[in-house]
Amino acid sequence: MIDLRSDTVTKPDERMRRAMYEAEVGDDVYGEDPTVNRLEQRAAEILGKEAALFVTSGTQGNQIAGLIHCRPGQEVILESQSHIFLYEGGAMSALAGVQLKTIDGIRGAMDPTLVEAAIRGKDIHEPETGLICLENTHNKAGGAVLPVEHMKAIYEVAQAHNIPVHLDGARLFNAQAATGIPVAEFANYTDTVQFCLSKGLGAPVGSIIAGSADFIHQARKWRKRLGGGLRQVGVLAAPALIALEENPERLQKDHQLAKLLAEGIRQLTTLRVVNEVDTNILLVELTDPSHTTEHLLSHLKDNSILAGGFGAGVIRLVTNNGIDEVHIQQTLHALSKF
Repeated sequence: MIDLRSDTVTKPDERMRRAMYEAEVGDDVYGEDPTVNRLEQRAAEILGKEAALFVTSGTQGNQIAGLIHCRPGQEVILESQSHIFLYEGGAMSALAGVQLKTIDGIRGAMDPTLVEAAIRGKDIHEPETGLICLENTHNKAGGAVLPVEHMKAIYEVAQAHNIPVHLDGARLFNAQAATGIPVAEFANYTDTVQFCLSKGLGAPVGSIIAGSADFIHQARKWRKRLGGGLRQVGVLAAPALIALEENPERLQKDHQLAKLLAEGIRQLTTLRVVNEVDTNILLVELTDPSHTTEHLLSHLKDNSILAGGFGAGVIRLVTNNGIDEVHIQQTLHALSKF
């Protein structure tokens, strides 16, 4: 089966499985797991932050950031199609007690002037703005890269109003692979950042959050409160270290395959590539209204290909570590038959 639903479907390779078996472990809640400690130290170095913390998922990392940065009753500004707003179960409202203020962006990028205009708190009738969140790359915008210059402009607005900025960088290393700009340069225009080890980087589980040493000290307590104290977690940190050290460069292959797939789809009359393909995500729209997303997904499945629905008349195709050029050609053949 060719699985193009997401880059979360990657499986640990033999090196990772061996590293899991051989991992030196300790009680991470006591800070005594040496493999986790190495992972966190290396992640902080790569991001250019003081400290980092291994968490169970990107959602947990994002929510910990909201819980630390905000007080109940405050407001968080974020892009209207962001993952935190659409796909995290309303967690910031449920856990941090904040409300979300959304701004429509262009390819996931909010206009800095609109962000500044949305900042509130001087009027006693209004909630105070407690946090601004960015997403890079932007999932719903088809893996679009937020330019460093854009992030800098938002960060300068936030600093002028003494508001922290958190980056949902679930696929931040895809932004590095697409632009050649180190992840530390993107992270430089944030107070805190989260990235996933379990997407294109290929680790079986886990994410990193990073920021100041004080932020990470608080994050450890919130991770514990959320049930994220996982004891001898070095068995998971070991493959994550391999993913972090060895796999960022191979993301370029995913991008190349995504562009190859996009070029082939553009030759078909029944389908249209909706997004600019910056990274490893394609959004494909049906041009014939008589056909449904379910029809296309079923056709692909009948041809041993899995894809994901992404709204009315749109499917998402995500290249990943389990995909090669032969799979791309097989997918194009199946799409041409449709």
